[in-house]
Amino acid sequence: MTKPTQPATAGVDAHQGHLKRALGTPSLALFGLVYMVPLTVFTTYGIVTETSGGRLPLSYVVTLVAMVFTALSYARMSAAFPLAGSAYTYTQKSFGAPTGFLAGWSLLLDYLFLPMINYLVIGIYLNAALPALPEWVIVLVAIGVVTVLNIVGIVSVARANFLIIAVQAIFIVTFVALALGETFGGGSVDLAAPFTGDGTATGLGPVLAGAAILCLSFLGFDAVSTLSEEAKDPRRGVPRAIMIATISAGLIFILLSYVGQLVYPSNEFADVDSGSLDVMVAAGGQFLNNFFTAAYVAGALGSALTSQASVARILYAMGRDGILPRKLFGHISPRFSTPVYAILVVSVVSLLAIVIDLATLASLISFGALVAFSAVNLSVIKHFFVDLRDRSRVALNLIAPGVGFLLTAWLWTSLSGMTLVLGLIWLAIGFVWLLVVTRGFRRSTPVLDLAE
Repeated sequence: MTKPTQPATAGVDAHQGHLKRALGTPSLALFGLVYMVPLTVFTTYGIVTETSGGRLPLSYVVTLVAMVFTALSYARMSAAFPLAGSAYTYTQKSFGAPTGFLAGWSLLLDYLFLPMINYLVIGIYLNAALPALPEWVIVLVAIGVVTVLNIVGIVSVARANFLIIAVQAIFIVTFVALALGETFGGGSVDLAAPFTGDGTATGLGPVLAGAAILCLSFLGFDAVSTLSEEAKDPRRGVPRAIMIATISAGLIFILLSYVGQLVYPSNEFADVDSGSLDVMVAAGGQFLNNFFTAAYVAGALGSALTSQASVARILYAMGRDGILPRKLFGHISPRFSTPVYAILVVSVVSLLAIVIDLATLASLISFGALVAFSAVNLSVIKHFFVDLRDRSRVALNLIAPGVGFLLTAWLWTSLSGMTLVLGLIWLAIGFVWLLVVTRGFRRSTPVLDLAE
């Protein structure tokens, strides 16, 4: 990346390093897939199974349909603006700096909390396997390892992803084989049960409520867009990677949840937060339970790696624009070519994983994601259909993003009342900060002219 030569665009110290273009389409798609963690289906397995009345796969189908439309919007905007910043950048370019800030602020909610949810489940499952190790100790060690790997560089993260995804792939094949063997070896099976439910919750409402929570599972395609300035060919590679990661992960989620509910057709768990352990024991006994713990922890570690990398780059983009303190968040290490200070800030925030609970985290992450997704869908309409007046592709410029917006808004309103209250409080805090930065809108929101 060429150093800026004009002082007006050089919002960053000339002696600092710059993001390095090192990622091709396969690495970007893998980044997104690992970010989503194929085994993340088991993170909220018990919670959504109870919420939907035993229709977890159906909730995933609803979420996938909404996410495909939204992923298409991200793909289009990432090609139009191949820059770090994701929803923040796209909304800023389409609707202006203040609206872009609020979209980025919403995105921060799920990005800041996603590393936490990974550290939290790592602590839960490793503590279950090794009770002598306190959860808080495990969380601290995981945060330390992930922070070091992210500071060293994005290439080290990409390399670690290959090993992590391989372990999960082996587990998925093993789980499906054992679960199907157990299911069809025990007599008659109702193959439609995972979609019709167990009768504990009826109607479409519970399915939508579950689908709203499951949006956190699809944050990987959004994460891919944050690496545009580190992609070899951002205008083609990033859009392709976004669609590949979204569809692949969605199909995996549906398959695993379907097989899981066939082998364990119940929504009664010893502990709803770790309900997946009951499924593993039913499918393959203690062997599969241990294998699951190892694969799941590896996947959560990979997701922590990629999610911390992504949120650090969101903070970097906002710091570079001067909306957040530039010296702290807009800094790139000359030695590692990574936003070291932003990475460290994310690590400090992640310490909340020691005290926060899983259900609250999952809902808040989904709230932030859905707000950002809605903003990006609207950005496609504003940029292509309104600003560029491109009426030759109405399906792509208006209909598809319009459907994506309606679906994400629908899921957004399906979240719990408490989640909506907490999410709106977060947005209010962001609005207050925007007032402070702009001195009550008497000054324009600081924006740096981002060049590829």
